[in-house]
Amino acid sequence: MDVLHGIITSINGVVWGPLMLVLLLGTGLYLQIGLRGMPIRNLGRAFAMLWQGRSGERDSGEISSFNALMTSLSATIGTGNIAGVATAIALGGPGAVFWMWLTALVGMATKYAEAVCAVRFRERDDGGNYVGGPMYYIRNGLGQRFAWLGALFALFGALAAFGIGNTVQANSVADALATSFSIPAWLTGLVIMVLAGAVILGGIKRISSVAGRLVPLMAIAYLLAGIVVLVINSAAIPEALRLIVVHAFTPVSAAGGFAGAAVAAAIRFGVARGVFSNEAGLGSAPIAHAAAQTDSPVRQGMIAMLGTFIDTIIVCTIAALAIITSGQWIEGESGAALTALSFRTALPGPGDYIVALALAIFAFTTILGWSYYGERCFQYLFGPRAARFYRIVFVLMIPVGAVSQLDFIWLLADTFNALMAIPNLIALALLSPLIFRLTREYFILNQR
Repeated sequence: MDVLHGIITSINGVVWGPLMLVLLLGTGLYLQIGLRGMPIRNLGRAFAMLWQGRSGERDSGEISSFNALMTSLSATIGTGNIAGVATAIALGGPGAVFWMWLTALVGMATKYAEAVCAVRFRERDDGGNYVGGPMYYIRNGLGQRFAWLGALFALFGALAAFGIGNTVQANSVADALATSFSIPAWLTGLVIMVLAGAVILGGIKRISSVAGRLVPLMAIAYLLAGIVVLVINSAAIPEALRLIVVHAFTPVSAAGGFAGAAVAAAIRFGVARGVFSNEAGLGSAPIAHAAAQTDSPVRQGMIAMLGTFIDTIIVCTIAALAIITSGQWIEGESGAALTALSFRTALPGPGDYIVALALAIFAFTTILGWSYYGERCFQYLFGPRAARFYRIVFVLMIPVGAVSQLDFIWLLADTFNALMAIPNLIALALLSPLIFRLTREYFILNQR
């Protein structure tokens, strides 16, 4: 087991090393330049489309454009927004937040391109349902000679879902509720299994329906709590913003329990945690957007790119500023414990409970979103009849994750996540001329 752990650790160091971070940022920057900054310039228009897309029954697809975004957000707004942001600051200093922002700005173009390809190359399965994602736009967009690359993505995605989208999430919830409310881990696991099972076994329409209601509610509640913290710490906000910008380019010295961080650490952890949080480039979100009720790949792409903006620029920024303005980032804590400490400093008493409950709900919705991602990857490999089998096994693994030690599973899932990104980014680069052409044609036809 130690040998296997060492091998996976070595692979993880390579796939999440500087080359991968350059590949993720480079692809996003290339797409953003090729699109001439369209994702950033059309943010307002995209939000208007999102509001109009709350119901899209007139178009082909399984779920509304709004619910497709909520399903993808259910998987992305999760522990990364609470624990991931805190970890980036604890290891890379305040400057890591700047690189998270940069990752999001270029990641918007990546997420846009993913959704455009997902809708453009989606297909119907034997049950008449729309299916799509990187495995389909690799096979249908690049041709049969690249089909093996799509199969690799599907294999990595189906396996990663059991880790990052299941056992790790259940374990995080169990740990948070045991710490804050003394609820036994096994009980938490069983409750999540029952609740998640009732949703997951109903398929994408039930998942999207729950996500469409729960995701906006949980995100707004968490943001309001974060804004309350920022109002209390308002005097420290200008200094926090200064630290973010200054230490993005200059080292931060050791202080208190903080060990100090070089600029390279700010870049590394800012980019890595940013990608972990918004999943731009991993290829997971387009699986949900492929089911959207839309006949326009570009319109769905514009809605999809909002996922990166909402997740990182809005939700992660609120959490980051709450942590930095509290001053607790120099105390040596990391992860969810640092976020909880920051909220507790501003809101003694309810602060801990707010973070614990947010973590529980975020992790629960992540389980729902990733169950669909993993199912579609599994279905691609083994056919539509295999989908129900995958759902059942996925649900049964939830209580196992809640009571287990998951260091190795986390490492494995993190590695598979990076491996998912490689075939996806290759496909986006090769399909980029088509993405640019579809975008130009859409805006020519829809000029105001």
